[in-house]
Amino acid sequence: MKPADLEVHKPYHDLHYGFPLESDDELFCRLVLEINQAGLSWTTILRKEHNFRKAYRQFNIAKVSKFNEKDVERLLNDAGIIRNRLKIAAAIHNAKVIRELQKEHGSFRNWIAAHHPLNKLEWTALFKKTFRFTGGEIVNEFLMSTGYLPGAHDPDCKVYQKVIKHSPAWYKQ
Repeated sequence: MKPADLEVHKPYHDLHYGFPLESDDELFCRLVLEINQAGLSWTTILRKEHNFRKAYRQFNIAKVSKFNEKDVERLLNDAGIIRNRLKIAAAIHNAKVIRELQKEHGSFRNWIAAHHPLNKLEWTALFKKTFRFTGGEIVNEFLMSTGYLPGAHDPDCKVYQKVIKHSPAWYKQ
């Protein structure tokens, strides 16, 4: 990995990847970023994360769920993010779905926890049924990166014990 790439990957790896997320907005953020990574490098997404946060109103689910065609055009013209109409539409649609899940389950996090544990195929089927633009790799990376599936770090990784320390009991099994 190039030193410039390491500059963005190391903080993500050491401080975010695999650590459980409790905030619905941050879970939504990670889902949108994983969707936008499809077909691109994670380095590209990490370099654009600040722009994504600004463009998607800090991933405030309530705000994004109200985005309209004017917002879609604004996003399509924002060179700081991935300008893909399908990915933008998926983010808005998924925000609306998450709002419904929050009403039914109290939070997006509770909805995920209510389905745990599932295997990768079951998670993928559930996400594909519930959200847009979610395939096996996107779902797997989303769940690993947010602490719902183990495997983000090997036991010999220096971050592994930190993740375990911050994870619920089911993660440690």
